[in-house]
Amino acid sequence: MTSIERVGVVGGGLMGSGIAEVNARAGKDVVVVESTAEAVEAAHQRLENSLKRAESRGKIDSAAAVLERIRVVDDLTALADRDIVIEAIVEDEQAKTDLFRRLDEIVTSPDAILASNTSSIPIMKLAVATKRPSHVLGVHFFNPVPVLKLVELVPSLMTDTDTTERARAFVQDDLGKTAIDCQDRAGFVVNALLIPFILSAIRMFESGFASAEDIDHGLVLGAAHPQGPLALADLIGLDTVKAVAESLYEEFKEPLYAAPPLLARMVEARLLGRKTGRGFYTY
Repeated sequence: MTSIERVGVVGGGLMGSGIAEVNARAGKDVVVVESTAEAVEAAHQRLENSLKRAESRGKIDSAAAVLERIRVVDDLTALADRDIVIEAIVEDEQAKTDLFRRLDEIVTSPDAILASNTSSIPIMKLAVATKRPSHVLGVHFFNPVPVLKLVELVPSLMTDTDTTERARAFVQDDLGKTAIDCQDRAGFVVNALLIPFILSAIRMFESGFASAEDIDHGLVLGAAHPQGPLALADLIGLDTVKAVAESLYEEFKEPLYAAPPLLARMVEARLLGRKTGRGFYTY
């Protein structure tokens, strides 16, 4: 089985930078691609800050040494020699499809894996944009990536067994994560369960049934959840919650997957949670 040493990540936001960090901490050679020079600088700063925190807490010996294994650029062709490229851009089907079409032309090795960190979009929709659907699958990490151990592996109907097993060895043996197998259905395992739960909490708050604080305290103190559903929505990002809900609803047409009006209004107002400083709570 061919080892994976050269890793590409497209997108240097919260998820992309976290994926890059865990790979560099595992000794991989990492290239992160962003869309603009400003985004490159922001991604580099995000990585540096996270690694310095890890160093201060004794999680790694040297932030500088890990950072040396990461290049952040604004040129997609820098991914040509990668063994795996992990897409971590905005949760938008058209944007991801266009990116996979370009990656198929750029990444030279026929054995290279093209992976998506999508949290909800069916992998087949991305795979058919390429001439190598057998080498496309979902590799879905969870936020914060350096902390949470779970990764969902999502092969499509066209993914080779060898591709899935290489991805499993990479995730488990190289990165030290735990992989679970998922069918190629919108939401996979975790979000297919989690998003309806969060949407129910939003509807409860929207109806005036209970305050955000009381809803979250109820689940933390009464059901031993580490975090309440509305605080969790703020952490995920309300735009991402809405995008996943829409993807689930498009696939299954179940009312419990429909985004509540309040969620739509908050996204329109750019009240997206922690990343904008205000969502159901103020940060």
